[in-house]
Amino acid sequence: MSSNDDFIQIIDDDEPLQTSSSRELPPWKILVVDDDEGVHSVTKLALKNLTILDRPLSLYHCYSVKETKEILQHNRDFAVILLDVVMETDDAGLQMVSYIRKEMQMEECRIILRTGQPGYAPELSIFNEYDINDYRTKAELTRNRLITSITAALRSYRQINTISENRRGLELIINATSYLMDRTAIRSFSQGVLTQLASLLNFPQNGIVCVQRGFPDAANPDGLFVAGAAGELSSLITHPIEDMHDTEARAAIEESIKKRHHIYGEDYCVIYLQSSDNEGAVYINTQHIPSEDDQRILEVFAANITACFNNVNMVERLNFAAYNDPLTLLPNRTRFIIELDHYANMAVPDKLVALIDISHFADLNEGLGIDAGNSMLMEFSKRLKSNLGEQCYIARLGADVFGIIGSETFLNPENLNVILSKPFQIQGMEIPVRTNIGLCRLTGNQVAGLTLLKHANIALTQAKQSNSSRFEYYAEEMEGNTRWRLNVIRRLHEDFDSRKLQLWYQPQIDLRNGKVWGLEALLRWPDAEQGFIQPPSTFIPLAEYSGLIIPIGDWVIEKACEDYAELKSLPDSPEYISVNVSIPQFRSSGFVGKVKDSLYRHQLEPNSLVLELTESLSIDDQSSVIDTLKDLQNAGIATSIDDFGTGYSSLSYLKDLPISCLKIDQAFVKDIRKEGEIFVGGDFADTILTLGNKMDLKVVAEGVETVEQMQYLRSIGCEIIQGFLYAKPMPMVELVKWLEHWNMEKGSDQYDWVI
Repeated sequence: MSSNDDFIQIIDDDEPLQTSSSRELPPWKILVVDDDEGVHSVTKLALKNLTILDRPLSLYHCYSVKETKEILQHNRDFAVILLDVVMETDDAGLQMVSYIRKEMQMEECRIILRTGQPGYAPELSIFNEYDINDYRTKAELTRNRLITSITAALRSYRQINTISENRRGLELIINATSYLMDRTAIRSFSQGVLTQLASLLNFPQNGIVCVQRGFPDAANPDGLFVAGAAGELSSLITHPIEDMHDTEARAAIEESIKKRHHIYGEDYCVIYLQSSDNEGAVYINTQHIPSEDDQRILEVFAANITACFNNVNMVERLNFAAYNDPLTLLPNRTRFIIELDHYANMAVPDKLVALIDISHFADLNEGLGIDAGNSMLMEFSKRLKSNLGEQCYIARLGADVFGIIGSETFLNPENLNVILSKPFQIQGMEIPVRTNIGLCRLTGNQVAGLTLLKHANIALTQAKQSNSSRFEYYAEEMEGNTRWRLNVIRRLHEDFDSRKLQLWYQPQIDLRNGKVWGLEALLRWPDAEQGFIQPPSTFIPLAEYSGLIIPIGDWVIEKACEDYAELKSLPDSPEYISVNVSIPQFRSSGFVGKVKDSLYRHQLEPNSLVLELTESLSIDDQSSVIDTLKDLQNAGIATSIDDFGTGYSSLSYLKDLPISCLKIDQAFVKDIRKEGEIFVGGDFADTILTLGNKMDLKVVAEGVETVEQMQYLRSIGCEIIQGFLYAKPMPMVELVKWLEHWNMEKGSDQYDWVI
């Protein structure tokens, strides 16, 4: 091509008037594509220092199709492309138009075709199909005509871009109502508002921020929080307004909300938004005083958007109530399962789910009050969030169960125990907490979230039942154990109905004279071969779980009274028989009446029976427990606290209980031993005995297995003891023989050591 054909004529026609801008808006980016260096030079000269539609121009230059494709791969936001039709080939420019529109999907930029050879003009179909903004021969492109063409293209680009941005903002607002998790609804709505405002009045998005009063899960629900922000300010989203570094902008927002009206400053404006139960504001860095027309547009926009703000805010609060725990503000069980579904479908290595259960939380909650229990849950959640919140997903799944999803680097028993080992400060007291932990690894096999939760819960149940560990990892055989437990419960029902359960008895010895002071009735489940189908530590919890414990407990009291009535005919018969009472049985309707009926049927005095209660029962539902104990006391039936010292009970509460006996748990007896001539390991037993004496209570030590333990207990004044040192639990037939032999031989030389 000749230089004459490609030259843009610079003639002295009238130049279009250009207005300077008081706003520092980014320049229009213009791409010049031509294989003639002279065309680039003349274009650069013609457009030098020019401002069009309040914005300067920034020119980019390409000399070939290849070079043009490379720059478009990295830079797509050109407003106008000046494109030569004939370059490497006769239709290179037209092919480039197709590439820009179809492959690069650049629909908003405007294309002006230029050619030095009129015969190479595009056909009308091509002109319309590829959305070409203008077509000029280089001969007719004087400076004024070039500027006019670019101005028309820029105006068209701005209008198309505004429509596109408005559409995108509207889509964000509409989509906000379909989001029902976390804070995405209000965030998406806020981002849509900002996008529409920026495009509506051609404001830079970097200076826009949307603020609302509080989020549902905010620590300060009345504080101002950033609900949406654009550009460099986007990092402020969900932050309190105090985190804004621009103190003047913050002050303007606070003033607008305080006075409840719009504010128009020299280089900013604040649009006040109000709904029926919330309020907010949009701060815009306008960089100039908005015109009266702009102000009217903003006020109409604010009036219309307020209704949407009210609806989205309501959805947000309903969403929070559906997916979050109101006490700790953590996600709830429903939200946790959804998150588990998400993780289950991701092949992420080293991820697992952990369930943490607070042991004996009901004892703490009832013993110290609901407020103390709630404080414990909040402090527990804070401890988890402060140590694991950045690395893991944490939720509260139930009353005292928390769920965590994260890497095994953090979710391992050793790390969790370190985090939770320090006592919690609750109402001025240091409360140590023991936990049980169930863990399940995420295998990436697209298992449903509910199934993963079930597996972790199975592991947690195993941890609760373990005597050696307080944590367990899920394994497939555990589900077999679950089926095994169900089979045990089924057979327990059958054998109880068939009266195959038995009561065995263990004597309690008076160290002052060797007399059998009392008997403790113990439930056993024997098989047909002089063994046991299951030990009490296994089948009694299962009986409680299945609800069978109440009829079993009623039968135990009835059977114990029946057997004791038979023993009363023996010489030197025990003073009483003691029976353990479960929590569900003690709470059951008509419990006291059933006990009195059993005593009456077997013609026994009320003091013939002692009911042993666990320490946790003694502080559970205090008012009703005390009422029931008083009813028993008024009926002449004695009660004893079993396993004393292993729970949360307070001395101030214990002194109000109408009980007659404390039992020293075997955990405090087993450590008693003799080192040389000195007894060690008996401090707790000594303390409990001293307490019992001061409260005028009988004290019984259980689990005595060695002569040294017996000697120490006798030396500190403990009068009644039971344990393998004297006799193991035995069925009724053997007990009768044992009592006859004991009463006959207790004064002989071979029994001197026991008293």
